[in-house]
Amino acid sequence: MSNRRGWTRPAGLVAVWVAVALVAVTVGVVAVTRLGATLSDRGPLGNEAVRGDLREGAATPDPDQPLVERTITEEFGEMDVACRGEFALGLDVRPDEEAGWRTVSYETGPDDDVDAVFAQRDRSIEIEVYCNLGQPVVGEVERNTLPD
Repeated sequence: MSNRRGWTRPAGLVAVWVAVALVAVTVGVVAVTRLGATLSDRGPLGNEAVRGDLREGAATPDPDQPLVERTITEEFGEMDVACRGEFALGLDVRPDEEAGWRTVSYETGPDDDVDAVFAQRDRSIEIEVYCNLGQPVVGEVERNTLPD
């Protein structure tokens, strides 16, 4: 009998520790899921928060905010973007046609982010730009191999 009691307390402590760890992980996952854009510094608007009208291109940037432009150059060519405060604007895309790149899609905004997709034979590159403190920032570059 004494051996059983000797194991009961450590087993109980392990069970409590596992339960606390599961609660902590669950709270962390919920926090990151709900606040992901803010926690990962994805821009002041997050996922469509604060915008008065959620339709693409329907947001109205403050014309008194300075327009900050940036050209992003990659193997696909160039993408001109700008920020007016927290609103991103796509100004122009110039795929490297000599290397076989073409523009598949392109957002002009204004929006919380703008993106463009470029393709070359069996590859594609999607680039997303958002505004951080009024400055255009590349949020994500996704490179894919396309099916035959």
